[in-house]
Amino acid sequence: MKLKSNDFHTQNFYNMNLANDFLLNPGYRHLNHGSFGACPKPIFDDYQKWQLRLEQDPVQFFVLDGNKQLEISKAALAKYINCDPDDLVMTMNPSYAMNIVAKSFGLETGDEILATDHEYGAMDRTWSYYCKKVGARYVQQKIPLGLQTKEEFLDAFWAGYSHRTKAIFISQITSMTATIFPVKEICERAKELGLMTIVDGAHVPGHIPLDLSNLKADIYTGACHKWMLAPKGCSFLYITKEFQNDFDPLLISWGYKSEVPGKSKFLDYHQLQGTRDYSAFLTLPAVVDYLEKNDWWSVSIRCKQLILDNYEDLCDIAGTKPITAITSEFLGQMCSVSIPIDDPMELKTLLYEKYKIEIPVFKWHDQIFLRLSAQAYVNQEDVDYLKQALIDSKSMITSWK
Repeated sequence: MKLKSNDFHTQNFYNMNLANDFLLNPGYRHLNHGSFGACPKPIFDDYQKWQLRLEQDPVQFFVLDGNKQLEISKAALAKYINCDPDDLVMTMNPSYAMNIVAKSFGLETGDEILATDHEYGAMDRTWSYYCKKVGARYVQQKIPLGLQTKEEFLDAFWAGYSHRTKAIFISQITSMTATIFPVKEICERAKELGLMTIVDGAHVPGHIPLDLSNLKADIYTGACHKWMLAPKGCSFLYITKEFQNDFDPLLISWGYKSEVPGKSKFLDYHQLQGTRDYSAFLTLPAVVDYLEKNDWWSVSIRCKQLILDNYEDLCDIAGTKPITAITSEFLGQMCSVSIPIDDPMELKTLLYEKYKIEIPVFKWHDQIFLRLSAQAYVNQEDVDYLKQALIDSKSMITSWK
């Protein structure tokens, strides 16, 4: 096949200054931003500044300075995602946040949590664990591949609803299938049915605009260390005031029966966790400043266009079809391509060791997928290199059908 020759780098797509801001090993092509993100040097420098301040005067930091800065940091995040900072607590990752929710949800025998079969594996395990303990059911409603419209998704999803459904749990952007789901429409319908909405937005902050006041989700967790570019271990849990007192902390510490109560039990319970290095949380003002100074939504739009322009090519090379309509309604800065092979590690290892490409290849249900992420440090040349590597790999992997 003849590869398309897109020239985004000549359209100011590939800003070398931004690419040079990242600390990634230059010996590899990093096409896997979605898994753990990548932190630019100016933000990483700010991170180390807070770590140094902690080590220089730990007592002052934990008793006073760190707590003050945490409030400033949360205020910056709250403004970025449009919510009340007092409705946020910082967590290490979305999995930790969702464990807070699932453990205290109050499930009873026969209850159902309605999700999709596209949810992140750690979240599936969390809900399955707590449902099993009480005899509730975690419903992984099948969402067929090849979605073309929001209406198709909504019809498929709500087919899983029953009178036993107690809450909706859903990803706004899926990890494995890299698809944007119409979560706002889900939240609106859930409100009509009297259901709580719990949203996994791990891939959302910095990836697509997030307005929690407009979305109206009851509970939302997002990672700041992925597309928002914060250091690793920086995520948040948002709960509307109506439900904040329903959830116990995973760790009982000084926030329980606090001698110096804060603004709410919610904040005391979940923020006062004993000694821990929460320097990553304190970088959020620097994170937002970096994004704004570099007009990051324009960067994001160009990265999304890179996905839209190359997704069909990648599917053609694999000999498979796109798993969703190639539109901005379903695709952001990632896409997943079905690969007709038997062993995902064979292709992943080949791409990494022979071609120096870091990209995930994984099994999802009964299929193998390769997921491409486009971030500021990725250009058309990188994607063309991946395409050629895949063409070459077809002759080296015997199971490629």
